[in-house]
Amino acid sequence: MIKPKNIVLFASGSGSNVENIVNYFSKTKTANITHLFCNKPDAFVLERAKRLKIPATVFSKLDFYDTDFVLNKLKELDTDLIVLAGFLWLTPPQIIKKYTNKIINIHPALLPKFGGKGMYGMHVHQAVLANKETETGITIHFVNEKYDEGKILFQAKVKVEETDSLDEIANKIHQLEYLHFPKEIEKICLS
Repeated sequence: MIKPKNIVLFASGSGSNVENIVNYFSKTKTANITHLFCNKPDAFVLERAKRLKIPATVFSKLDFYDTDFVLNKLKELDTDLIVLAGFLWLTPPQIIKKYTNKIINIHPALLPKFGGKGMYGMHVHQAVLANKETETGITIHFVNEKYDEGKILFQAKVKVEETDSLDEIANKIHQLEYLHFPKEIEKICLS
């Protein structure tokens, strides 16, 4: 029998993807969600983590970039895979080096379009609308030293109607995320 992988989640916002991932893996033997890291002490994801009984650590920019606090904690947790689920900071080189091809992110667009610094959430959907795109989607990719430039692992597309509002596009993207992200994480755990 394959030993379940230890997955650590990173998030900065409300945590709907975090909750979806935790619920998905609570029904499998593939992986254990062992911890949540969050860079915003007032993020709603911390309330979700508490309710879901997932231990959480809040950290600062100093902890992340100027010390090995987060890296050492990841090692202590015997981390097999790091999943960025709505986490907005660039991952520091020492963590990327230690966890090469073991950090994945989800992006709310079809990379390489609409990626890079500042391209997250509604900013991405606004760019999709402004460019009159006929489709958008999600990209799941490995994380490297640059925003949204790691190897693409999976993409799913959805049609953008001329009448779609920002909220309607966001909702379509959330549905793709909820459907595909946990399954793609599981594939990585099994590979």
